[in-house]
Amino acid sequence: MHKNIEPFGKDIFIMEMDETGTEKKLPFYADGFAGIVYSKSASPFYQQPKGKRLSDFYLCGQTVEPITLDVNGAFKLICIRLYPFAVRILLGISPKVLKDDCYNLRLIENVDTQYTLEKLDQLEDWDDIIEVLADYFNELLKNASVNPDYRIKLATNLILKANGAISIKALREKLGVAERTFERHFLKEIGVTAKQFAKIIQFSSTMQQMSETDYVNLTEIGYDSGFSDQSHFIRSFKRYAGKTPKEFLQQISL
Repeated sequence: MHKNIEPFGKDIFIMEMDETGTEKKLPFYADGFAGIVYSKSASPFYQQPKGKRLSDFYLCGQTVEPITLDVNGAFKLICIRLYPFAVRILLGISPKVLKDDCYNLRLIENVDTQYTLEKLDQLEDWDDIIEVLADYFNELLKNASVNPDYRIKLATNLILKANGAISIKALREKLGVAERTFERHFLKEIGVTAKQFAKIIQFSSTMQQMSETDYVNLTEIGYDSGFSDQSHFIRSFKRYAGKTPKEFLQQISL
């Protein structure tokens, strides 16, 4: 992770396809993170199920409902995954507004986005692209007028560290914050309630285990992830994936 991005970014992922004339649907599920996305493609990306045509440079808010990014033909895409509190700091926009939505970075007025895009369009090497994006990220921070709420930043990090399996009441007491104050500030900074954020992280953790393990025992994954029983695990998973754990396994095994 680039030093300019590290305090606010979790990681960077890259996707590309060279095939022409092929339609691709890229699935995205709730994981608790926002992201800055830059893409190059022969045809535009569309966010489904909204049918929204996306810019080539945008900030994507937290995904709560499952979505796909649909594109036809060859493409390159890079995403800097951001901690959710970074949205309000970088853009001064409520993360709640950007939930399941994207903001066109070409619309930002206090940073020369067009200059950044002109540089990006000339580059092919991913390391060079990351360097330009890091410079742009730094410019956003220089113009930021919002300071982070460090109590909520700490709460977010503790929920992530516990993979969502944490008592919100115990977390609130540890921070010494009253219930109403905590919930109000968490929703303002993150865009969802603390309880929902913990459930999203818990779901994302189970999905990651299922995607990275050859032999999958759903009962063990459910209990290891902190679910009290299988019915609770299945219900929570379907809420964010749109399908049961078993159906998700069948999908990724194709």
